[in-house]
Amino acid sequence: MIHPTAIVHPGARLGAGVEIGPYAIVGEHVEIGENTRIGPHVVIEGHTRIGRDNEIFQFCSIGAQPQDKKYDAEPTRLEIGDRNTIREFCSFNVGTSQDAGVTRVGDDNWVMAYVHVAHDCQVGNHTIFANNATLAGHVHVGDWAILGGFTGVHQFVRVGAHSFCGVGTVLLQDLPPFVTVSGNPAQPHGINSEGLKRRGYSSEAIMAIKRAYRALYRSGLKLDEAREKVAEIAAAQAEVEPFSAFIAHSSRGIVR
Repeated sequence: MIHPTAIVHPGARLGAGVEIGPYAIVGEHVEIGENTRIGPHVVIEGHTRIGRDNEIFQFCSIGAQPQDKKYDAEPTRLEIGDRNTIREFCSFNVGTSQDAGVTRVGDDNWVMAYVHVAHDCQVGNHTIFANNATLAGHVHVGDWAILGGFTGVHQFVRVGAHSFCGVGTVLLQDLPPFVTVSGNPAQPHGINSEGLKRRGYSSEAIMAIKRAYRALYRSGLKLDEAREKVAEIAAAQAEVEPFSAFIAHSSRGIVR
């Protein structure tokens, strides 16, 4: 189901049920999984692999060269998983040889208009990126994270699972799992308790995560002391372990 005005390189590999809309362009080294729909005027190039049951809306740029002056046409890659919705005017770039050489986006993500995912980013599953959210290079985003509209994430920053960024947030340091932030630069405002309830976290687990948050942000403890306290809480409540491990291994420092 390829529109007659679309240009699809004969070397591209398309699964059963793929739809290619009017004036779309699909390059030689592109692989698209079953039942994925590509909208009008979408350009998919580079060494790009897209899974099944995705929907990519009009005017997106997928798999273009990274916005990195060091890039020298190496055959780096972009990998997109299954069941993602990618809305209008998004741009996802391939990786660079300065990192793993691949930009990855997982499964079941909801990506709104004008989102940019730069080279070597690693995006998990079930995330939501609101309009104009922007990831610089080498950013890691955990599962279920939510980035509000116009969120900007500095290069090499890690965004923890189940975290939440309000509109216009600027992240210059790592954002621990479960934490809600907003502002420029980002400031913490509690945990994403409503999101955790929706995802089946028990009231006991949420209370333990709140205790860990208070130990880190409200107790007045120095960072090393707070890490020790959070580790104690994690030893008694397994759901806190991702929070404890994240703050123990942050290389950029954490939002605090």
